[in-house]
Amino acid sequence: MSIRPLKLPKVRAQTIRRLADLGFDRGDSPFMLPGDDRVVDRLVTHLRAADLYWISDDMTALSVHAGEQLAAARWATADRPSPIGLAVFDGGLGMADVAPGIHAPVQALAWGPGPGSTLIVWHLLDGPELLSALPGADVSGVPPLLAVREDRLPVTDEPVSLDDLPAHKGMRPSRTIVAALAAAWHLMQQPQLADRTMREPSRADARALRRAALPDDGVTLVTLRRQYTPTDRDPDAGTDGRRYRHRWVVSGHWRNQPYGPGRSKRRQTWIPSYVKGPEGAPLLVTEKVNVWRR
Repeated sequence: MSIRPLKLPKVRAQTIRRLADLGFDRGDSPFMLPGDDRVVDRLVTHLRAADLYWISDDMTALSVHAGEQLAAARWATADRPSPIGLAVFDGGLGMADVAPGIHAPVQALAWGPGPGSTLIVWHLLDGPELLSALPGADVSGVPPLLAVREDRLPVTDEPVSLDDLPAHKGMRPSRTIVAALAAAWHLMQQPQLADRTMREPSRADARALRRAALPDDGVTLVTLRRQYTPTDRDPDAGTDGRRYRHRWVVSGHWRNQPYGPGRSKRRQTWIPSYVKGPEGAPLLVTEKVNVWRR
């Protein structure tokens, strides 16, 4: 299933309402954490305040690909496109176990502040339909955005290795999922790679959102720019004294790019693919097979 961008505010509102109707405040939630660390309460609070994003399928694919090459990331507020957000990734980021024998793609991630960390909550789309396959399941109150897992990521001054993220409740964060999210945060803030446009809700939906005391700001669509293709020739090609007889494609990669006053700061920047080699030389093409193991 996929959610159309303009329907995301309504789906968010339905999810909040059904979570409230389930009565987690009684202390009987299977998601309740020890002490006052109530992840469901935090999730509802985050969903109410979240900026909404819809990530296109090609931008999702680039996020997964770029995430595989990302060695480390930071999870502080300054590194996110919004302090609190909910993003739907068209096509999904990877598979999650819902119940024995039921697997579904993780298609939405919510983030916001946790106790001494950044809280990431995985969501599957169309929760009632997924759980209806369970024998005797009552799905009448199941939220359309079904939360299936949480990760607690450290907030640090320096990037943390994605291979060394601390475990929470005995489970280490999935490198594929968190790396794709970190990559998406970087990519969607690079205007040369991503187009960001706002889709406003319909008048009827906007009125309903205001009655529910929810934001009616709309959804930010994040799509890959059409000019993101390996067609730009490297301006420095051939300046190292070598004589090249072919052109070839240099794969996209991350660069620790300097910026700010006196270029004293650094941030991860994705460098798109480009063609290197002398003008007019034949393009050297090798067969390449991409395998995405979830």
